[in-house]
Amino acid sequence: MKYYVVSDVHSFFTELKIALTQCGFFTDSEPHKLVVCGDLFDRGDEALELQSFILELLSKDQVILVRGNHEDLALDLLDEWDAGSYCQYHHQANGTVDTVCVLTNSTYIDLSRSPQKVKNDFAKTPYVQKIIPSTVDYFETEHYIFVHGWIPCKLTKKIVKGVEKKKYSKTKDWREASNVQWSAARWINGMEAWFNGITEKKKTIVCGHWHTSFAHANYEHDGVEFGRAANFSPFYAKGIIAIDGCTALTKKVNCIVLED
Repeated sequence: MKYYVVSDVHSFFTELKIALTQCGFFTDSEPHKLVVCGDLFDRGDEALELQSFILELLSKDQVILVRGNHEDLALDLLDEWDAGSYCQYHHQANGTVDTVCVLTNSTYIDLSRSPQKVKNDFAKTPYVQKIIPSTVDYFETEHYIFVHGWIPCKLTKKIVKGVEKKKYSKTKDWREASNVQWSAARWINGMEAWFNGITEKKKTIVCGHWHTSFAHANYEHDGVEFGRAANFSPFYAKGIIAIDGCTALTKKVNCIVLED
């Protein structure tokens, strides 16, 4: 099977379509699927177009959706709605509220005047009713593991002489991790976890969530994390492929093609 793999599309449907076109997704006559490593929505303004596209692929069994932290944020927003979550900076800064407005054809004025109606409308959207329930914590083939942040592991932090030190340790039987553990794993910088030894023997972990310029700059000394010299291309190394191209900034979606 051939897999076209993207991540962190964040409602930039045009950029996704360009990337898939360039890689040959739409003209491929052989069996193939799209793998999305999380964070379909938020930040861009083409949520409706993206929603329709994903629904079409789901109907054809042509897409595998790995859950990202932004899918979790959407459910958190709904769960905490009555406590005023739609007013919280956290949900507004991450673009969750913007996605609510686009998918429900609402405005911020509608939110303030009729919050319960907007909540009900959002809860009925295909995004909440069909797309999020179709997501999985991870997808695994013979040689690859597809996740959003990273596989579940333990991260501890402490301050040593004014400097934050991080320590990663493996989670036994991570495939059987709890929902809480998977939720936390979706926020992990996979490149940092990989660099600190959290890998899976004889497998390559494909991840999104964190801008790839982080690894290029810190581990390859190629450019900087942000700025003109930043390298947002996919990061390849033994045991990892990171693909988040920071689309909101670069207006480009990284797409890689794998066969397994």
